[in-house]
Amino acid sequence: MAFLFFLIGRGAFVRNRLTTFLLILIFSLFIFSACNSNPQVYTIADTTGDWGFPAPFTHYNRGPGYVRMSLIFDTLLWKDETGNLVGALAKDWEYIEEEKAFIFQLRPGVKWHDGEYFTASDVVFTFSYLKKHPYSWVDTGVVKEVVALNDEEVKVYLEKDYAPFIVNVAGTMPILPEHIYQNIDNPLEYTEEDALIGTGPFKLVDYNKEQGTYLYERNDNYYLGQPKVERLRFIKLNEQMIPQAILRGEVNAGPVPPEMIDTFKEKGYTVLISDYNWNAKLKFNLRQEPFSDLRFRQAIAYGIDREKLVNISQRGHGLEGNPGFIPPDSPWYYPEVEQYEYNPEKARELLKEMGYGGETLKLELLTSARFSSDAELIKNDLEKIGISLEIRVLDDKTVDARTQEWAFQMVLSGHGGLGGDPQFVNNMVLGDSFHSARYHSNQELKELLEKQLTIIDVSERKEVLAQIQKLYAEDLPALTLYYPNSYQVRDNQVNLYYTLGGLASGIPVPLNKLSFIE
Repeated sequence: MAFLFFLIGRGAFVRNRLTTFLLILIFSLFIFSACNSNPQVYTIADTTGDWGFPAPFTHYNRGPGYVRMSLIFDTLLWKDETGNLVGALAKDWEYIEEEKAFIFQLRPGVKWHDGEYFTASDVVFTFSYLKKHPYSWVDTGVVKEVVALNDEEVKVYLEKDYAPFIVNVAGTMPILPEHIYQNIDNPLEYTEEDALIGTGPFKLVDYNKEQGTYLYERNDNYYLGQPKVERLRFIKLNEQMIPQAILRGEVNAGPVPPEMIDTFKEKGYTVLISDYNWNAKLKFNLRQEPFSDLRFRQAIAYGIDREKLVNISQRGHGLEGNPGFIPPDSPWYYPEVEQYEYNPEKARELLKEMGYGGETLKLELLTSARFSSDAELIKNDLEKIGISLEIRVLDDKTVDARTQEWAFQMVLSGHGGLGGDPQFVNNMVLGDSFHSARYHSNQELKELLEKQLTIIDVSERKEVLAQIQKLYAEDLPALTLYYPNSYQVRDNQVNLYYTLGGLASGIPVPLNKLSFIE
């Protein structure tokens, strides 16, 4: 299938009309026959499709984009099914407390996809490169110095004790090939073929942005063992088509609606159920009135029936959101926070206190199609407290872009990552991404968030996180509405699974690359 890989000029995968016609024809034949005629082609359906060019700096900044990249690029460490860290490019590691330093023993004989050998120099280079070209998924600011002790040993010195380092840096940062990336000045725009040279279990053969398809072939020389399938394919199908495509054997795995679960179980398929590592969240433009006023955010919280959202829009397949943000199935969860149980009278009192007791307040809610039913329920609730809501439905990427630019009043969207190291709380409160509330008004909250990252002792860290959750619930920089149950179905060719705590820094996607290794 290497002939599918066309690169014309500088940029991404560009095709002329004949190439595009042939590619669509080939994919049409493969998508609807590959699973039965050739079990070495494993097909996964996805409702979104395009998650960006799967190199470290060019994939889309959401979990599925990172996961598609992770099939090509490896980290020093990785998580197994139980969420425990295991060796990837590093076969062993240790922490020297008095030096605040990690030593990583690297695997010998590992090769990049182009045949060059991986060495400690690549690890040192990656840390240095990310200082100049920050990678949105990894914060290397705590790293003081990185030294190659020899070709198979690296020592990483930290500025201070940093609890998330081992998971959120060593277990999340893709290691780059120095011989390739040392010549790339702008990785955010570089989409040539050599940007995809990694050490991972798969190599990219084709990426079609318009069709939302990816085709990978296995790396026969992968250092952890040969992948079980020759080719791995991602295709875009709408949610109504996926169940039947799986039942007909045209697709090996994909998301399915709750009402189809029993059907798949009866036919011998495996149903994968997520934990509460993802949340639907209402975000406020904290730079504008009335959202910058705590009383208004509290009024909104009292005015929305979160239990009804779960029962109606999620058909009971989910859990009511915690105003303290961290989900109840997390080991870091603290329950003793203000819950804002549905109370429209209390909401009206707060609005009246702000001077909105008379005329109807008109606001805009920005969201995407997947949340349209939630948006209508929220609109009905807020009308009862004197707020008229205009709902604007846009595509997901436009919603994210508008959120990043503060071009909104309220946004209803969602994100995962709630199962990883509790650094995710810092990222979602103080971070700069569109996922974050970008809230810096509470100095005590900021100090506690910074403190919790430096605490190695788990019990002590939990105590600080309890205080953080109380303050978060009081200030409501954003409001988690619910944690949905997600269901994925797979056949029995590959043991796909949800990784406990999420992949890397907490991504709730059932596509751990270790599931493909013999």
